[in-house]
Amino acid sequence: MSVKIRLKRMGSKKNPFYRIVVADSRRARDGRFITAVGTYNPLTTPKQVKFDEDAILDWLNKGAQPSDTVRNMLQAAGVMQKFHEAKYAKK
Repeated sequence: MSVKIRLKRMGSKKNPFYRIVVADSRRARDGRFITAVGTYNPLTTPKQVKFDEDAILDWLNKGAQPSDTVRNMLQAAGVMQKFHEAKYAKK
């Protein structure tokens, strides 16, 4: 099973709101997911991103692959750097 960390669109028409979810890559974008690990609101100024860093690091260690957009958010927050440091510190 290929697991992805990606965005799930919520909200109404012209008023998007996203959940950051861990889901099977074969499922639909807004379909069933394993767990929700955060939220993203692009309409606020500045854009509001909240997520559970420990849960995301746990899923990354299990092999989950973030989508390009989620990867950019995690890099901006410094989570990807922590993941890579922890990954290469083991070796």
